[in-house]
Amino acid sequence: MTDDDIALANRLADAAGEAIRPFFRARFMLETKADKSPVTEADRAAEAAIRAILARERPDDGVNGEEYGVDRPDAARIWGLDPIDGTRAFIAGRPLFGTLIALLEEGKPVLGIIDQPIARDRWVGVAGRGTTLNGVAAHIRACSALDRANLATTGPSYFAADKLAAFERLRGRAGDILWGGDCHNYGLLASGHLDLVVESGLKLHDFAALVPVVEGAGGRMTDWQGRSLDAASNGDVIAAGDPALIERVVEALR
Repeated sequence: MTDDDIALANRLADAAGEAIRPFFRARFMLETKADKSPVTEADRAAEAAIRAILARERPDDGVNGEEYGVDRPDAARIWGLDPIDGTRAFIAGRPLFGTLIALLEEGKPVLGIIDQPIARDRWVGVAGRGTTLNGVAAHIRACSALDRANLATTGPSYFAADKLAAFERLRGRAGDILWGGDCHNYGLLASGHLDLVVESGLKLHDFAALVPVVEGAGGRMTDWQGRSLDAASNGDVIAAGDPALIERVVEALR
């Protein structure tokens, strides 16, 4: 990964934002995909805009996108794209969705962007560097006590029954709970406003961008067994502002 990759990732986020903003709180086409999740023409327009740039500037890299699938899956470098993470929030006119852009090298996330194109908040995380929010350093807050940790997740309906039971055990031991927020929660965690985000069943394009953002701010992301996340992870994720919380969360989930 190079500085040119970071600059490119920011331009990809710019292009996605330009595609999304005209549709926000406006009329747009809406469909339901096979997995029962919604998709709008804004999702597709944003991913198409990103892919057009990558096709010109990184034609040999792989792409793993929410709307248009996987190209060159065996490439050493893969861009993970979720043009609108939180489509239901977007449809409802709530500016809590975000565009996720990740770069993975040999299966490991090394660059991630969480971009909120309405508030124009952009978290940028790069392996080995500090995370920024709109160009200013972002830092987690220290909170090693599980019973004082503010916990967020998108919603109970996103957990399978056995995973929901595990999450409810965790919820009973944690502090306050915040429902909703999708990828925005991970940016807020990186900026020290939340302590924990726990979710299940995410896909690579859902979580790859989050890892460099959270860890570059001083936090840690793992699966539910406490293992680092990569392209082979199953999508059950823990994001902790204070890394000391990981062991306590894993124990509660068990």
